[in-house]
Amino acid sequence: KVVLMETGVMPYTTALRLQKALGMPEIIDVSGKMREIRSVKSEFEMEQMRANAKIQSEVYKQIPSLYRDGITDIEFQIEVERVMRLNGSIGIFRAYGERMEIFMGSVLAGDNADVASPYDFSMGGGGLSKILPIGASGVALKEGMTVMFDMAGNYTPYQSDMTRTFAIGKIPDIAYRAHQVSIEMSRWLEQNVKPGITCAEIYDYSLKTAVNNGLEANFMGNTQQVKFVGHGLGLEINEPPVLTPRSKEVLQKNMAFAYEPKFVFPKIGAVGIENTFIVTDSGLEKITICEENIIEL
Repeated sequence: KVVLMETGVMPYTTALRLQKALGMPEIIDVSGKMREIRSVKSEFEMEQMRANAKIQSEVYKQIPSLYRDGITDIEFQIEVERVMRLNGSIGIFRAYGERMEIFMGSVLAGDNADVASPYDFSMGGGGLSKILPIGASGVALKEGMTVMFDMAGNYTPYQSDMTRTFAIGKIPDIAYRAHQVSIEMSRWLEQNVKPGITCAEIYDYSLKTAVNNGLEANFMGNTQQVKFVGHGLGLEINEPPVLTPRSKEVLQKNMAFAYEPKFVFPKIGAVGIENTFIVTDSGLEKITICEENIIEL
């Protein structure tokens, strides 16, 4: 007489229709339990993610060759999307939450990186329309601005997540310095994080590092700052665990998560990197292998 449903993401009318069709009068929500189960990956799932990350990295290596003078952010994104699709990208990437799914990922250039968005992502962007206010906005790429690519790794049903930053010519020294801090944060993560570490510890270290470098005002946003620095992923781009200051989640072997310490500067844009990691017996395995320094276009 009981039907278990993931009602956290299921429309009410769908739940009622299933309840009636199955003849089960009582509904119990198992959304949280299902997300908890899915946060620890099987060997098959991890192999899917590794294969996915390898293709994603190969596509990212082609990004500099797709740039041309006078291009806009959306034109640049379209060129990269074409290569993604030719390499097997599924297109849409799945996200947990109502109306959270977007197509192919986002590209943020210059001040558009500082535009707040209603989406629960680390960076916003105005988008091409207020109907879909996220990502590239049609801005022309000019000397002195950064271009951040956070394009979906969705070449298998199991996703990987990776961000890399490019510069149009030379950019101000503060942006290079902040980007190096992001790389150093990632190195600390690789060397120190293992099963048993809490997500809050990782966030606290990241924020403390930003403060110690005088970059707290630009950490994880500028006009609007988000209070997380990473997230789990798998079939969806935003699975548990979530690296927030209030999280009580503890990393376990075979969890997979993305770590994305980023900084945003007015008149320049966003800098920083994002990589996907799998938790092993003794530490972390980084599966997104690609140049991490800022590449000047």
